[in-house]
Amino acid sequence: MDLQKNMIKLNQHVATKEEAIRLAGQLLVENGNVESEYVESMIARNNDVSTYMGNFIAIPHGTENGKKFIKKTGISVVQIPMGVDFSEDKLNENVVTVVFGIAGLNGEHLSLLSQIALFCSDVNNVVKLADAQDEQEIINLLKEVDK
Repeated sequence: MDLQKNMIKLNQHVATKEEAIRLAGQLLVENGNVESEYVESMIARNNDVSTYMGNFIAIPHGTENGKKFIKKTGISVVQIPMGVDFSEDKLNENVVTVVFGIAGLNGEHLSLLSQIALFCSDVNNVVKLADAQDEQEIINLLKEVDK
């Protein structure tokens, strides 16, 4: 997993899940991974099927139709220490403190999804990501995923 410092935003405060997804998507746009239309497909995907994964994480990625806007595989990380609610209704609260934006060419996103899901299945790893004080700390934590 090749994660660069410029693909990480720390200490973000967002009001909605859409704003969180847009932040993660914008990092992918700014790094040349995707065209701006891909961000809309990330929002559409979350509207169809929630990208909330449990353990305080969400992994927004584009729809099947959005694949045509991917230029190269990439991952972004948005840290939201105060959390943002990714629930679909008022009865459940699905708080997210770390959002991983993913764009994958040729099915590469499936490998990224499974690696992140495995790492984040231990809530202690998510806590470390949410508490990280700098980008390098997040990079070092996620390097463990490749091992």
